[in-house]
Amino acid sequence: MLTYIVRRLLWMIVLLLVISFLTFLIFSKLPSADPVSLRAGRNATPELRASIRHTFGLDKPFLEQYRIYLAKLVPFDAHKGFKPPDFGYSYQNNVSVKSQILDRLPATAGLAIGAVFVWLLVGIPIGIISAVRRGRVEDRLAMGAALVAISAPVYWVGLVSLYLFSKDIGKIPIFDGSGSYPNTGSLFNDPIHVAPTLFLPWIVLATAFAAIYARFLRGNLLEVMAEDYIRTARAKGLKERTVIFRHGVRSAITPIVTILGLDLGILLGGAILTESVFNIPGIGRLAFDSIQKADLPTVEGIVIVGAFFIIALNLVVDILYAFLDPRVRY
Repeated sequence: MLTYIVRRLLWMIVLLLVISFLTFLIFSKLPSADPVSLRAGRNATPELRASIRHTFGLDKPFLEQYRIYLAKLVPFDAHKGFKPPDFGYSYQNNVSVKSQILDRLPATAGLAIGAVFVWLLVGIPIGIISAVRRGRVEDRLAMGAALVAISAPVYWVGLVSLYLFSKDIGKIPIFDGSGSYPNTGSLFNDPIHVAPTLFLPWIVLATAFAAIYARFLRGNLLEVMAEDYIRTARAKGLKERTVIFRHGVRSAITPIVTILGLDLGILLGGAILTESVFNIPGIGRLAFDSIQKADLPTVEGIVIVGAFFIIALNLVVDILYAFLDPRVRY
C-alpha cells in the first residue's frame, strides 16, 4: 500500500506540472485581452506600457516566463527549502492570487461539503428503496422525480428556489436569500450564523447530484442483487435486510465513491453557477469575475488549485477502495 501511495503522489506531481504548463500555454498564446492595456489604461504612454510589461515579465520569451512561473509555483527552493507556492499577482489589483484563493476557499468548501451531505442523505436511501421496490409505485415516483431533477439547470433551480423560498423575495419565505451570506466568517468558524444562509444553496446544488446518485446506485444495486453470492447469502438464511445492506449495498456503493471524489474535487474548484446565483464569495465566483476581467494569473491559480483537489481526492478514493471492497488490493 505504501509503495502504491508513493507512486501515486509522484504521478500527482507530474500531472500538476503538465496542467500548469498547458494552462500557462493556453492563457499566454491564445488571443485574449492584453494585460498591459488592462493595467495601464487606454491613454497610457509607450514608456508606461513597457514598464508594466517588464514588471510582469511579459517582455521575456515564453519558456523563460514559464520557468519563472514554475519556480514560484513549486513549493521547494534549493536555498530556502520548503516554501508556500506562489501563484503571482493579479493584473487587476496587484493582490496576491494565493491570498485571494485562500480567502474564498472556506466559502466554497462550506458550500461543497454541506451539499455533499445533503445529496448523500437523500440520494443513497432513494436509490436503495428504488432498487428494492423495483417496478412498484415508489420506484416509478423516485426515478421520475430524479429525471426531472437531472434535467433542470442549476441556475434555473436556484432562481426558482429564491423566488419561492427565500426570506427576502420568496413567496413562501423559509430560507435566507441571495446576498445574505455574511461578509466575514465562514461555516467553519461561525457555523451558527453562516449555516442558515447556506441551507437553500445546499439544497439547490445537491438536487441534481442526489438524482444522479440515486439512479446510479439503483442500477448498481440491481446488478449486485442478481449475483450468485447474494443468492448464497439468502440460502444461508440471512435476513433480507442483512443481505441488502451488508452484501448488496457494500458492493454497489464502491463506484459511488469514485464519482463522489470527482464531484467533490470539482466543487472545491468552484461551483460557479450556484455561487453566482446566491452571491456566495467563493472560488467559483472569483473565477467568473477573473475570466470577465481577463485576469490571467488568477484564472491560472484557480485552475491549478482545482486540478490539485481532483487529483488528491482521486488518490483518497483509491485508498478507500481497499476498505470498502475486500477484493481490492494494491
